[in-house]
Amino acid sequence: MNPIKNFLTFVFLATVILSSSAQPKNKLHFNSDGTFKIAQFTDIHYKPGVPESEPSVELIKYILETEQPDLVAFTGDIVTGRPATDGWKAVLTPVVEAGIPFAATLGNHDDEHDLSRQQIRELLKSYPGYEGKKADAKSDFGDYLVKVNAGNKEENALLWFLDSNAYSTLDSVEGYGWFLHEQVNWYRKQSQKNTLKSGEKLPALAYFHIPLPEYKTAFDSEAKKKGQRNEDECSPDINTGMFTAMLFEGDVIGTFVGHDHVNDYIVNHYGIGLTYGRWSGGKTTYGDLQHGSRIVVLERGKRQFKTWMRLRDGQVIDEVLFPDDLK
Repeated sequence: MNPIKNFLTFVFLATVILSSSAQPKNKLHFNSDGTFKIAQFTDIHYKPGVPESEPSVELIKYILETEQPDLVAFTGDIVTGRPATDGWKAVLTPVVEAGIPFAATLGNHDDEHDLSRQQIRELLKSYPGYEGKKADAKSDFGDYLVKVNAGNKEENALLWFLDSNAYSTLDSVEGYGWFLHEQVNWYRKQSQKNTLKSGEKLPALAYFHIPLPEYKTAFDSEAKKKGQRNEDECSPDINTGMFTAMLFEGDVIGTFVGHDHVNDYIVNHYGIGLTYGRWSGGKTTYGDLQHGSRIVVLERGKRQFKTWMRLRDGQVIDEVLFPDDLK
């Protein structure tokens, strides 16, 4: 055979193979048993070169091995030291090595070091398995939408990863940040866009860092709840309407946050499970709870989720089927 023709044939075949391998075969999907499992890690506060950070990495390895999740969700204040690139590498290496997709939202402390929020997002894109890179929709504010089992709308679920920002930007208001109106509007438009032709809403979960003001309202009410509150909710002092938007759109059945290290409850507020993750850090920050991870399991075609917390010593606590167990 002509060597040049042979080489061109090889190049053509290699291009076809590489093109096909680049297709989104690894879209998130429900398992053969109809379930999809998420492991949430929050407030790790990893500091490169600080030995007290290492237990958090060991926790991640343990949770991945024990729970075998389909997705890892990081909900802010993950790396709080310099160089931040080293911290993210330490935290993400066990996830990447396990071949598990991951998503991440940022907290109020992540960009206080040597990387801006945008630089952190660009860094995350360099890691294989980062769902924010191939999200179905992205806002201009760090929010993105990930679909589970994309392509089969009768079996889809939506996962919102939202940036709750850091601190107040108004001189007259102290405290923590809030969702901008542009973010609330983006969420509403995307939710409406992903409504089924029948008018039915796909079940959705939302992950972000700072709890909404409704967390305190719900916990203080007569609503059913599970878990503990050991500190006041450090929510923004003003309410820009994200919970109301979720309630009116009707897709979100659970929200999952961090920020307050010694709170780990779930409470039913008008049919939405307002939920804390389990603090996942080492001894680089405050918190006397045993660290762990909140696990969530979605079931295909059902507007419900099962959740529990897996602790480092192997305990499984506060298992709940939402909303049935908290009606």
